Amino acid sequence: DKGKDQTAIYSADGDWLIVPQQGDLYITTEFGRMIVEPQEICVIPRGIKFKVDLDPGLGEGSHFLRGFICETFKSHFTVPDLGPIGANGLANLAHFETPVSYFEEDPSPECKWQIISKYGGEHFIYEQDHTPFDIVAWKGNYVPYKYDLKKFNTIGTISYDHPDPSIFTVLTCQTDDPGQAVVDFVIFPPRWLVGEDTFRPPYYHRNTMTEFMGNITGTYDAKEHGFVPGAMSLHTCMAGHGPESAVFEKASQADLNPSKVGEGCMAFMFETCYVMHQTEQ
Repeated sequence: DKGKDQTAIYSADGDWLIVPQQGDLYITTEFGRMIVEPQEICVIPRGIKFKVDLDPGLGEGSHFLRGFICETFKSHFTVPDLGPIGANGLANLAHFETPVSYFEEDPSPECKWQIISKYGGEHFIYEQDHTPFDIVAWKGNYVPYKYDLKKFNTIGTISYDHPDPSIFTVLTCQTDDPGQAVVDFVIFPPRWLVGEDTFRPPYYHRNTMTEFMGNITGTYDAKEHGFVPGAMSLHTCMAGHGPESAVFEKASQADLNPSKVGEGCMAFMFETCYVMHQTEQ
């Protein structure tokens, strides 16, 4: 706005994967603009300046934004190696979108910008007398992008057994060790279950990965009570976990006819080979 101070931010530490849960994100970057709605995600690579605005069509205080951010400090996000799945499955590269071209000129000489730099886990601020979004041309493939989770092509069993949730991986960020992910971003969208002689919900297990789950919308099939939209859970490394007892009882007695689960639901998981340390908050 004319004559007002403006604020932008960038992380010098790593890439940001942003998962909105409530409210639309109006994001301006050095590469252009994009709108990211709940059930969409976006990735802002390390070092790229951006700012987030509320819906300009709504008045102040009319709604608020809520969601999840995963920041990685090694490597970059990519689609997983599909291996024997082949070309047609999971997230299709053609469905990823980059920002719409845009640049701006400063609305007035009085407009000052504050740039927040996240570096080494701390935040620093500097000021400049021009917009950071005055870039009119660029080349290369280092660019922010977004993806509509509803376009994910879910893969599952058509015979028996509950497959590993790695088949729901949208994006992965790999370590130098084969098969060890800095983080996998996994979703649980609406899907059909048809496995025979199979306990269909996630089976009880413990593993070396740490799982942070969040619910974007609807009712997650393995946690039907309490795991409301906006809720989250943490399954720490080697801690046993699985569906709640009511889900276990229902699934153990259910007729194994083809069934649609997760209708109207979209849950996700950040899964990492590292141990997550909780803050005071």
